[in-house]
Amino acid sequence: MSLTVLPVTAMTTETGAGGPQGEARAWPQRLAALSGWRRLGLAAVCGGLASLAMPPLYLLPLLVPAFVGAFWLLEGAKTGRQAALTGWAFGTGHFAVGLYWVGHAFLVDAERFGFAMPFAVGGLAAGLALFPALAFWITARSSLTGPARVVCFATAWLLGEGLRSWVLTGFPWNLMGSVWAFSSETIQLTALGGVWLLSLITVTAATAPALLAGRPARRHRIRGFVAVALLLPALSWGYGAWRLDGAPAAGTAVVEEVRLRLVQPSIPQALKWRRDLRAEHVRTQMRMSLAPGFEDRTHVIWAETAIPYLLSAEPVLQRELTAVVPPGGFLIAGAPRVEPDRPEGRIWNSLYALDDSGRIAATFDKVHLVPFGEYTPLRDLLGLAKLTAGSRDFSPGPGLQTIDLPGLPAFSPLICYEIIFPGKVTAPTAQGGAEEDRAAPRWLLNVTNDAWFGDSSGPYQHFASARMRAVEEGIPLIRVANNGISAVVDSYGRILDQINLNDRGIIDTELPEAATGRTIYSHAGNWLYLVELFLSTCVIFVLRRFV
Repeated sequence: MSLTVLPVTAMTTETGAGGPQGEARAWPQRLAALSGWRRLGLAAVCGGLASLAMPPLYLLPLLVPAFVGAFWLLEGAKTGRQAALTGWAFGTGHFAVGLYWVGHAFLVDAERFGFAMPFAVGGLAAGLALFPALAFWITARSSLTGPARVVCFATAWLLGEGLRSWVLTGFPWNLMGSVWAFSSETIQLTALGGVWLLSLITVTAATAPALLAGRPARRHRIRGFVAVALLLPALSWGYGAWRLDGAPAAGTAVVEEVRLRLVQPSIPQALKWRRDLRAEHVRTQMRMSLAPGFEDRTHVIWAETAIPYLLSAEPVLQRELTAVVPPGGFLIAGAPRVEPDRPEGRIWNSLYALDDSGRIAATFDKVHLVPFGEYTPLRDLLGLAKLTAGSRDFSPGPGLQTIDLPGLPAFSPLICYEIIFPGKVTAPTAQGGAEEDRAAPRWLLNVTNDAWFGDSSGPYQHFASARMRAVEEGIPLIRVANNGISAVVDSYGRILDQINLNDRGIIDTELPEAATGRTIYSHAGNWLYLVELFLSTCVIFVLRRFV
């Protein structure tokens, strides 16, 4: 295909082909002309650069050379197949660098699973790279030029992110909009359009400068488009600052008579399930729960699988745990669950609410299970065991639910990475007036165990996604990790308190109130994703005609 927006004649200027301007303008042609391993290698490097803008580094300026370089490579793709391979290489580099931390999980029991680490990271990156490959292929087949081509690329990228969040149960980790999670102001736009809208803006702004190379026709219109594209993130920040300016001061709007204690014991994953240490792990968390100030707490919350026993089949343990249940309150903690009369049957990764008499008042079973972590796909064929303790695969729960306990506003429980799914963190509510309001959760509870991933970027990325969900839904987030980042986040995504990665400690906190009025995204959910795809497609047709 010809380089319609980056013509070869742009290499020559009034100062001569060998001058500085000519050399600078030669770069798009040089990249576009690459082939073979050089093309794929550079695409992978660009993808890796883009991942450095993700948490915890947030090196946002690197997005511009990453996506500009990728766009120039795409311009030189002669066939749809070559474009897809370029996109696949970009995606492989992007996910290999951004998700390297997945390999830490295979080193917890290195003797059994260490050999699989490079295959797991490489295979995951190569598989997820199919979605950027689709975006590159769609853009190449569109035959669009100029600004319309840039918006087509951003729209196709957004389509790939949506599919990645759904196909094979989905893995919406490190959606491109996550690069803005370093600031409360920059993520407020998710209340309107979800993280999807931030992704669309980010890819458009990062790619648009590619059009400045060369001397295209309608240069003033091209420059105007690039200026608007680069202005979009600033406008997003401005909206966020305006929204926060109208919000209650951080920490002032709280639920009366609810005082929580969050416990992060930071138990190393290699020790967590050792039979000779399990009882001591429980005692450690009990001691932390009973630290000074306990008498003023109404509820205590522990992390995912904080109780390393089949709690529903352990009535004695249930009674012993009442020592850390405040009078009239609850201990909310994660533990595996089996049916008491069938302890060798199905097993679930669950959350329990235990009252001060030792009675299990509510349970929630994790819905989104981690492949190879909590269950092994095609176990009989592959002959592999899951990474978590025990020989049995976990079973998925029946679905999201809202738990309503005496003395607590209704909440939506989410275990581990269930918090990363936009628009899928609360159960459907009953339709109609006040009944709907009563059924809607007023806060999110995310219990997790990021000890699997060591001192890596994984826990930071996980926490960034969790904050996004609080803003999207307009309800606060209470997050409790065995190790990771335990935190109190209000309904505007502001961090009120937190325990850092690898630290052991407790947080005594009041429960923040939900935002006044539901957000647009909480009403419409992922229908807005489809609306954004449609509107950006309309923009493509407008740009195709007038720019």
